[in-house]
Amino acid sequence: MARTKHHSAGPALRVDAAATLVAAARAVATKRGLITDPFAEPLVRATRIGFFTRLIDGELDIFDLGDDAALARMIELFAVRSRFFDDFVATAVGHGIRQVVILASGLDARPYRLWWPPGTAVYELDQPSVIEFKTGVLRQLGATPTVNRRAVGVNLNQDWPAALRRVGFDGGEPGVWIAEGLLSGVLSPEAQDRLLDNVTALSAAGSRLAADHMPTGIQSWAEREQTLAERWRHHGLEIGLTGLTYAGRHHDVGEYLAARGWETATSNLADLFAATGLPRLRRDDLANIPVSQRYVTATRRSRHRGAAGDAGQSA
Repeated sequence: MARTKHHSAGPALRVDAAATLVAAARAVATKRGLITDPFAEPLVRATRIGFFTRLIDGELDIFDLGDDAALARMIELFAVRSRFFDDFVATAVGHGIRQVVILASGLDARPYRLWWPPGTAVYELDQPSVIEFKTGVLRQLGATPTVNRRAVGVNLNQDWPAALRRVGFDGGEPGVWIAEGLLSGVLSPEAQDRLLDNVTALSAAGSRLAADHMPTGIQSWAEREQTLAERWRHHGLEIGLTGLTYAGRHHDVGEYLAARGWETATSNLADLFAATGLPRLRRDDLANIPVSQRYVTATRRSRHRGAAGDAGQSA
């Protein structure tokens, strides 16, 4: 799904469908007892996209959606990814950090479904339409946040750091950053670098970050987009897959952060499957899986004057 530098965002459905697919996978994973996300299913149903409601109702098997068995493992893959980020943020707040930023939060409902220590603030950043939709649906369900939730409707290609500060984020205190599904080609190489530079500039010593990303060289979705689009269209989802990710060489997230004052560690899918206790994929199954294959955790070291990224910049 190669995307050019000057490509526009396109119809809202394209963004919503991508977020809804992940939520639908979490809903099915919840039914299978792999994770616990009680809000995934009602959020998917509220989109009124029949393709996804049929998926969570079991009328459509995810094995029918892809051109190989790898795509059909999405339920387990997204369950592992969700558990990875949930565990990471739980550990971070358990060590006393009291401000959490979820970049491109999509239809996930961590401020509602997780336990948070008193005094914690969770900042959710995403497109205004996504924030408005999710907030409205959860309000209709009578759901109440379990934390001080501060939702920020903003495009991450705009000046999101200023928007974050306006609602109370304090760059002088440590923070936790979650970038789930965001650093896998969704942003252009230049925009990804700017985002990481801004996160660095906003992060006091002791801040923590977790992200998944697709290393350059892994088989891209561009090689299978036509087959996927045809299969999904056959099942009633009219969505163009081209243009959802950017072409070009993206920096390795762990290496980029390490050069900017972060202490980083990287895991792969096999590591995560083993750590979470879910059934581990065979080694052959890990090749060319069309989701992020590396998971980075990072802790911000003490700032040094003049270090790369410390100057900060507008997105």
